Amino acid sequence: MRGSSRLRRLAPPPRAVDWAILVAVASAVATGLLAWTGWLPPALLVDLHGVVGLTIAGLLVFKFARVARRVLDRGQWDRATPISVLLGIVAVAALVSGVFWGVGGNVPIGPWTTLNAHVGLGLLAIPILLVHLRARLRLPSRTDASRRSALRIGGLLVAGTLVWRLSEAVTAVRGVTIRDTGSKPTGELYDTETEGGSFPVTSWVADDPEPIDRAEWTLTVAGLDGDGGEMAYGDLLAAAGDERRATLDCTSGWYTIQNWEGVRVGDLLDEAGVDTGTEEARWVRFVSVTGYRWSLPVAEAREALLSTAIDGSRLAHGHGGPARLVAPERRGFQWVKWVERVELRRDPDPAQWAVTLVSGFD
Repeated sequence: MRGSSRLRRLAPPPRAVDWAILVAVASAVATGLLAWTGWLPPALLVDLHGVVGLTIAGLLVFKFARVARRVLDRGQWDRATPISVLLGIVAVAALVSGVFWGVGGNVPIGPWTTLNAHVGLGLLAIPILLVHLRARLRLPSRTDASRRSALRIGGLLVAGTLVWRLSEAVTAVRGVTIRDTGSKPTGELYDTETEGGSFPVTSWVADDPEPIDRAEWTLTVAGLDGDGGEMAYGDLLAAAGDERRATLDCTSGWYTIQNWEGVRVGDLLDEAGVDTGTEEARWVRFVSVTGYRWSLPVAEAREALLSTAIDGSRLAHGHGGPARLVAPERRGFQWVKWVERVELRRDPDPAQWAVTLVSGFD
């Protein structure tokens, strides 16, 4: 208890700690989600996410030292205490799994990596935190926002930054290769080869269709004014002659470098008679048999590949066959599988973010 008393003396005021935790948690959620979307440079976001996470760990030390006596004495519990304890357990588990992944560790749970566990625990903490805040939220006072509080919390940020850089050094010494997105080669996570070999089959939410009859499957290529047409699987194979070496970077925390073969999307659109040169033609949408879809700017889409094969072998059903989008520099969830429509559009699909959570349920 002597150490706990010492920590309480060093800590900022209780409400300053609580509000700093709340702001840090919001920042961690924001940087994590933004890193997933690809809207901003992932290296910056991953660094910020790591620093904020380690700062939360320091703040929780102060928080736990303050509430330890009250939590350990069951006689002081109220109706909100079990939720508070649960929140603490989930928060610590999320932080430990994140740090473990960051230094190159991984303990798979079935098809899920430690990164999946970290994300899942972080998302689980959000509703628990909201319930906790309903019972415990107190507005800060003027004395909480003192210069001493700011310096102590700022010191935790500096310490978090130094520890984050130290973890990167540990990872480098261990020889673990981590991309700017935080993903690792499949060979470090699974019994596969990193380049030119197999890689995990992953899909979004309920996207798990039955194998497609390729003799019956057709690809629809549509323009803005009804131009375009349909293409059978055999015709698509006959047109396939383009190759692209590209990195598939999955948000599950792995990446793989593969030789993709298929048809350049620009050539596909031109062959179907779809005019992409007009001012209105700004986006191309790729639609899966599951209803999943994604849109790319027309210039980027023209250089993308509709893949029918990988490393010399026909694209398997689990990897998106008969055809999947290969969009270099995009995250894996944007590489639409089981493509059945390629559509020119004036605007991006406003529902494509929502459909990542509901596609396939029908």
